Amino acid sequence: MTTTTRPRVPAGASRATGPAPSASGPRARRAAKRRQLTACGVLMTPFFALLVTVFLIPVGTAVHLSFFSEDQPGLGFGPERTIFVGLRSYAAVLTDPTFLGGLGTVALYCLIYIPLMVAGALLLALLLDSGAVRLRAFAQLALFLPHAVPGIIAALIWLYLYTPGISPVIELLAQGDVTIDFLGVHTVIPSIVNIALWSNLGYNVVIFYAALQAVPREVIEASVVDGAGPVRTALQVKTPLVRASLVMVSIFTLIWALQLFTEPMLLSQSSPMISSRFSPSMYIYDAAFTRNNYSLAAAASVVLLVCTIALSYGVTRFTGRADAEETR
Repeated sequence: MTTTTRPRVPAGASRATGPAPSASGPRARRAAKRRQLTACGVLMTPFFALLVTVFLIPVGTAVHLSFFSEDQPGLGFGPERTIFVGLRSYAAVLTDPTFLGGLGTVALYCLIYIPLMVAGALLLALLLDSGAVRLRAFAQLALFLPHAVPGIIAALIWLYLYTPGISPVIELLAQGDVTIDFLGVHTVIPSIVNIALWSNLGYNVVIFYAALQAVPREVIEASVVDGAGPVRTALQVKTPLVRASLVMVSIFTLIWALQLFTEPMLLSQSSPMISSRFSPSMYIYDAAFTRNNYSLAAAASVVLLVCTIALSYGVTRFTGRADAEETR
């Protein structure tokens, strides 16, 4: 019979044996975190490159130009030089009645255009989602197709339909003893709104329809079981669940509306009601390329940018506060 002898454990030594604690745990986590940050940096680099190239650099250039102006001493016969004018260009913009009138025109345009766009697009998307519209794919294509038409072409098409003497629409209305001037003093802004709606309504319908498709069908079925009709389901169940899309469409529509340029610029060729400074964007174009006053154009651009940021921020804060109150 063999006997085994256990090795003696020195006094004070622990009897528990096992693998030594690994020092690679924290090191591995730090390495994984570094790899994650590197991957995020690589993926975000194109975004920041575009942000700096197409936004920050142009904004910085516009701000710089707004503080300087070209001056020719000696009654205009001396050499041209660049001088610092401070806030003089901003004061000229903010006291110019034509610029302030353009802001008022765009404000009226937004008051008409934005509610019609958001409400109309949401209504059509709800109709498509409810199944009340047959040939859904064809309806989506028909609604989205005008958005594929470039803005200049769309404005030219409607200019043809708005011009007396060549417009079949005006001729058809005249046969019914209806006379209307689509480019008159009271109808020119609704006519521009009509062009913008025709061009962009289908795009927003697609956004709302995609958001409605993500609504859980169980929620809709539960509302039907509870006795909610189609209208109540659409307004009280589906619409609150796509509020994020509503906010996004509202902000984008507001930004595009404040940049109103293409439609009035082309319609101005046929209507004396649309001046060369009809909107802030047209004011900027006129100051830069007609009057060659780049300092004034840059100042007006910065003012328009500040107005756009402030209004977008206001819409975001308002909707965020409404969401917070509902979740309480």
